[in-house]
Amino acid sequence: MIPASFDYVAPSSVEEALQALAQGGEEAKVLGGGQSLLPVLRMRLAAPTTVVDLRKLTELRGVRDEGDAIVIGSMTTHHDVTRDPLVAEHAELVVKTIRTVADPQIRHRGTFGGSLVHADPAGDLLAPAVALGAEMVIAGSSGRRTVPASEFFLDFFTTAVAPDEILVEVRIPKHTGWGSHYEKFNRVAQAWSIVAVAAAVRSEGGSIAEARVVLTNMGSTPIRATGVEQALVGQPASDEVIRAAAQHAAEGTSPMTDGNADGDYREHLARVLTGRAVAAAAGLAVQGG
Repeated sequence: MIPASFDYVAPSSVEEALQALAQGGEEAKVLGGGQSLLPVLRMRLAAPTTVVDLRKLTELRGVRDEGDAIVIGSMTTHHDVTRDPLVAEHAELVVKTIRTVADPQIRHRGTFGGSLVHADPAGDLLAPAVALGAEMVIAGSSGRRTVPASEFFLDFFTTAVAPDEILVEVRIPKHTGWGSHYEKFNRVAQAWSIVAVAAAVRSEGGSIAEARVVLTNMGSTPIRATGVEQALVGQPASDEVIRAAAQHAAEGTSPMTDGNADGDYREHLARVLTGRAVAAAAGLAVQGG
């Protein structure tokens, strides 16, 4: 299909991009890698008056070290994120998750920030952002503000980014030495997650000192499995402990029923996948369901 007509702007700076968004009004859209927006435009599920293309903004690409955190530019492609040594060392969960996203072509074009702002509840990068305590840096006409990932995702396809704002970078506290894993269930290769689990575990002396477990596609936003985390912390990293903790995974969730799975099945998947993700993050051999 052919998109509805719109004005196209390709700014060369963040300031120019913000000006274009302000002039375009609430119907303006930001184009990052285009892997989410372009299909929507073709199907005419959106008909923006203006499309602001950020691909010339080299200032929004790359990864840098800022002491206790690494910073990923919002226009950094998935491919480049997975190849960056800083991300591999300090936020391994991000690398493991991105490797499950779609296919190599998509990962070469899609952007880290674009996936987060799209906020599809089945999108894979939302859960790791919450699990690692990421902070989103948002630019607007009045300056920049920082929003924690736990408050960034508001609802289906809705974030804290206002129509006249841009996500410019993501700050991720260093989780050096943490074990991590992303366990994803989908019906066919390269499809969206039916359910997935992001797990990060810090062990000390054979026991679990800290645990972060976040669920994908078990509600309108990523859901932190606090019951699982509480059942893990202070306990030995054993199959028995992890299996028991994983039974809390579906608590506080509101999974949808659709053509892929009903809510009860998603709750079952959440428990099984949580057990596998935490076991792998803790360095144990992963057992079947």
